Amino acid sequence: MASSKKLISREEWEKRLNNVKIRKEDMNKLVMNFLVTEGYVEAAEKFRMESGTHHIDLATITDRMAVKKAVQCGNVEDAIEKINDLNPEILDTNPQLFFQLQQQRLIELIRNGKVEEALEFAQEELAPRGEENQSFLEELERTISLLVFEDTSNCPVGELLDISQRLKTATEVNAAVLTSQSHEKV
Repeated sequence: MASSKKLISREEWEKRLNNVKIRKEDMNKLVMNFLVTEGYVEAAEKFRMESGTHHIDLATITDRMAVKKAVQCGNVEDAIEKINDLNPEILDTNPQLFFQLQQQRLIELIRNGKVEEALEFAQEELAPRGEENQSFLEELERTISLLVFEDTSNCPVGELLDISQRLKTATEVNAAVLTSQSHEKV
């Protein structure tokens, strides 16, 4: 059974969009959700006071942002420690996230020219996980291949050293901590 799509003009789209009525309460919830999720503590508190939305626990935002910032700065060991302080089950129940953090730690060792430490860390911490999970092994191999190239700017996997890799990992960590914190409140 083929699905048919109805094409509408830009004018029709704008007309329909203008006819959508969004309650102020719903819009306030969306704005607050964005501010809390992205860690804008002061803005969230001011918006809460102005909009009359429900009270938020600012401490959870601050803790979560400290973890996110640690990852963004390349301080992965500190981030793991902070995550475990918040809720050790986050990493215990999410092997993919734990692997991503460990992979990021390996990337940071390589970025800092600590080749021997990087190889030792990969063998002791990541290789056993690669034996358990094929996708982990593939990611480990990609990351280790950074060591083959003197000029990582021309390396096929050089994007692993890009700041966007840290941001990607930090976003995943933020989502996991946020999920954990929302489950605790239930």
